This record gives sequence, structure tokens and C-alpha cells, in this order.
Amino acid sequence: MNYAPINFSEKLARIAEHWSPRVVAEMNDYQFKLVKLQGEFVWHRHENTDEVFIVLAGAMSIDFRDGCIDLHQGEMYVVPKGVEHKPRAATECSLMLVEPRGVTNTGTAGGPRTAENDVWI
Repeated sequence: MNYAPINFSEKLARIAEHWSPRVVAEMNDYQFKLVKLQGEFVWHRHENTDEVFIVLAGAMSIDFRDGCIDLHQGEMYVVPKGVEHKPRAATECSLMLVEPRGVTNTGTAGGPRTAENDVWI
């Protein structure tokens, strides 16, 4: 058994690429992923699961077809399953995603921004 804490700052320092989530822990079938964002992502949806965005540093927005939500450090938002959304960040933003194991970051959209799944740091 490993009784060491997971240090977000240390783990985030090991992430160089934007939009490439990295797994830091699992609980049951859920993964806790750290990711850095900058610029705009793609419109996408996750048909079978909600997606949790927890902002650790910086600020970001999530666009929806009928609106937008702005998130700042210390805030979170749950995007319901099946809802099309597009995350974006004007400057670098660090966050934690909480989602079931095996979820693809681009959901049903696919494309060049699709990150490799289950990469641990």
C-alpha cells in the first residue's frame, strides 16, 4: 500500500502539452485526471457520462450551444451526459477532470485533439 499524498503542483509540472489529460488516481471505476488547457477545444459530448471540471489554477469557460459558463480557481462545474460543450481558456488553466475510466477527451467528436487514454503521471 502506498501512503504518499498526490501533489497536484508536482504532477502538473510534469505536463507539457495542453489538452492531454493525465491520470493521477482512481476510485472504483472513476479516474482523476490533471490537464492543462489553453486556447479552444472542439465541440463534443459524452453520451454515457457526466464530466466534472475542477479549476485548480487560472480561469476557463465552457461554451454550450445555448450559453456559456465561466470558471475560476476553486470552482467546478458538472457537464451532464449528452450535452454538447466546448472548453476554452484564454491563458493557461490547470484543472482536474473526474470521469469514468476509458472516457475519450473528445467524446464522440474524435479528431486530432483526441488524447491517448489511461496515461498515468
